[in-house]
Amino acid sequence: MVYAVPIIVFMDDVSGNVSKQWNKHIVVYASNGNLSQEMIEKEFCTCFITSSPHASPTELMRAVRESISIAAETGVSAWDCRDEEEVLLLPHSGFFAGDNPMQAEECSHAGLACNFLYRTCEVGGTKAMKSSLEGYLALFKSGRIRTPQSALSMLSGGTSKIDASRQTTGIRNAGLQAIIDTVVDLGKQLRKPQDGEQKLSEAELTARLEAEFERLLNGHSLNNHINPLLGMPGVNIHLDTPTEILHTILLGIVKYFWGQTVFILEKSKLLSVLQSWMESISQNGLNLPSFSPDYMCRYRGSLIGKHFKSLAQVMPFLVYDLVPQIVVDGWNVIGELVVLLWHTTIEDREKYLVSAMHVRHDILILKPKFHFLI
Repeated sequence: MVYAVPIIVFMDDVSGNVSKQWNKHIVVYASNGNLSQEMIEKEFCTCFITSSPHASPTELMRAVRESISIAAETGVSAWDCRDEEEVLLLPHSGFFAGDNPMQAEECSHAGLACNFLYRTCEVGGTKAMKSSLEGYLALFKSGRIRTPQSALSMLSGGTSKIDASRQTTGIRNAGLQAIIDTVVDLGKQLRKPQDGEQKLSEAELTARLEAEFERLLNGHSLNNHINPLLGMPGVNIHLDTPTEILHTILLGIVKYFWGQTVFILEKSKLLSVLQSWMESISQNGLNLPSFSPDYMCRYRGSLIGKHFKSLAQVMPFLVYDLVPQIVVDGWNVIGELVVLLWHTTIEDREKYLVSAMHVRHDILILKPKFHFLI
């Protein structure tokens, strides 16, 4: 028997220290996408792949790609203990999980800080354009989907071309950036000779820069320094990096609405009323591991994901007559959205998609993360 095994690859930056001092390490884990939701959440079903405090994410991902490609070509023999027979496993990439900054780097994208701020589509523009009626309305629609081919075609050029490409397209080649910066800086120095030095001709300057570039490549081809995921067979990295809902929803949208609600309540001196109502609410039927009104009101600016997940379930019942109706409507929509996003099993996909479409058009796009819902 031959089984196809989709591999879920997770990459993130973590601290390598036991203490709170930050010591950045890039780590890569993998899971079997064929496992059930109950099994895939167990620690022993997540395999450690590699970690490094020095190698870049694209360098680590190049090794991961090679490992998956070799295993896919040759297959992996295993013993099926249920059917008591030898089987052949053919692994292939399923999707690449991570937070928004790491997924942007996997897509060779500059992230949410650039003009074209989404790794999946080409929505965006200058601040003036996005402030216009046409630009604002465009944020409510999905733009032209990015492709690995279009990204590869833009990963070249000098300083001005690189900066212009990053600003106008959002594409950034992190793997080659250090080499490009070194060559560009050398070019600037050679174009401004010191006193008494003869100015180099354009041909001599080009030869010096090409020699330095070859030296920095250290015998490798240019392709070895370009994002390996952009040319990986069977992978469209722009679509195979699903949005991570902890940072996008709980620490994004819910956090934004909580901050605005607290601001309104503090201004009207009603925060103590909110805390009293939070303490009196019945928790029967709520999926809440713990609900600490005093802590959440006292440290309202330092809450974490579990707090926002609790607030999303109860806020419409607590603030319905404390804040303007538009804020209450926002919390109602967030409540519906959170219920849809935390489905572990979707029985009727068409019905689910209709519900999701209805929710997303009611949300105001106030922050860049809102567009990930479209």
